[in-house]
Amino acid sequence: QVQLVESGGGLVQPGGSLRLSCAASGIIFNFYDMGWYRQAPGKEREMVALITRGGLTNYADSVKGRFTISRDNGKNTVYLQMNSLKPDDTAVYSCNAHQNKFYDYWGQGTQVTVSS
Repeated sequence: QVQLVESGGGLVQPGGSLRLSCAASGIIFNFYDMGWYRQAPGKEREMVALITRGGLTNYADSVKGRFTISRDNGKNTVYLQMNSLKPDDTAVYSCNAHQNKFYDYWGQGTQVTVSS
């Protein structure tokens, strides 16, 4: 079955960095666009960063210049490097694999808390 497993979350001080990973199995990874989304308490889920199967990237305005999404098709893994973290970045971060409306999968999420 399809599995997306996120890792790398945790507690970090403002200004710090974290690197999230999402390991995919059960799919042909390089056929999928991959994305990171986040949901803070009481807020809607929002797109953070996307990377297409061809390597094109897109970012939410709130993270441009601070976050970088990348993928390693040989390892079936997508990464999110997060620098200059702010308290507003606190959320559950989830990985998404998307090919079309029939082939769209989500991971369970990993908590990121930015606090002093």
